[in-house]
Amino acid sequence: METDNRTIILDFILLDISSQCDMLLFAIFLIMYVITMLGNLIIVLAIRLDRHLRHTPMYYFLSNLSLVDICFTSTTVPKMLAGEFSGKRRISYGGCLSQMYFFIAFGTTDSFLLAFMALDRYVAICRPLHYVTIMRRHICQLLVAASWLASHLHSLLHTLLMSCLSFCAPNYVPHFFCDVFPLLKIACSNTALNTLVVHSEGAFIVNGALMVVGLSYACILVAVLRVPSANGKKKTFSTCGSHLTVVSLFYGTVIWVYFQPSSSFSPKKDTLAAVMYTMVTPMLNPFIYTLRNDRMKEALRKLFRRN
Repeated sequence: METDNRTIILDFILLDISSQCDMLLFAIFLIMYVITMLGNLIIVLAIRLDRHLRHTPMYYFLSNLSLVDICFTSTTVPKMLAGEFSGKRRISYGGCLSQMYFFIAFGTTDSFLLAFMALDRYVAICRPLHYVTIMRRHICQLLVAASWLASHLHSLLHTLLMSCLSFCAPNYVPHFFCDVFPLLKIACSNTALNTLVVHSEGAFIVNGALMVVGLSYACILVAVLRVPSANGKKKTFSTCGSHLTVVSLFYGTVIWVYFQPSSSFSPKKDTLAAVMYTMVTPMLNPFIYTLRNDRMKEALRKLFRRN
């Protein structure tokens, strides 16, 4: 019976974010998406074209973060924009699983990169004499490659488990993109294993990266408090402020959505959080990292002068 039900579901219908003012929402989200694409692309180009920045670990991680943000946002937003514009929110079964796979993969890569950036700040502030030795270029490249590999293996596990479930009518996904909890909510087969993996392996991945961030900044805080001058403390905190802001935005919304029982998923309360980490945070990242960063401002000036 489960096999028959599985064959019935050839596609899904995604949730409409709002039943009113579709064109207004379309215009707002389109502007946000364009700003996200342009902002992060400019960050990548500015760092890659600046010889000094592209060989600096912090900016190497930042360029990769901006690249991942471009991919992360493009996984969900274009489909949502097409649905808002045309009113057709249908997505195929294969397309839904593919969207979920890349969404988890790029989101997890984001998490790892934020952790590595926090680790880089810890070494720069707490181990300055060993910074060049520890944060060598090939070490940074290995960290980035490991984050991509681990993220895609993590995503592949959840996608394979999801593909083993059966889905029965009605085929309405209570979310504006295909994610783990909304799909588990409409599955008509046993989801105990999927839920267990989300709250064990998934929590281990996210908590592991968050723990690296927390421990790094705890050590940084201790080191800063030992600095005798107020100007020295202010300068050290200013180098970490941008990253802490991004970390708070990203992890705050992710924890809100994923660190709760799957049965308590609510489209109304979680859609806003999803909009935050899929659109707002990637859009704000370029501004957060450049407004108070003189080296990035100079790199942007060089980029625009060259063009």
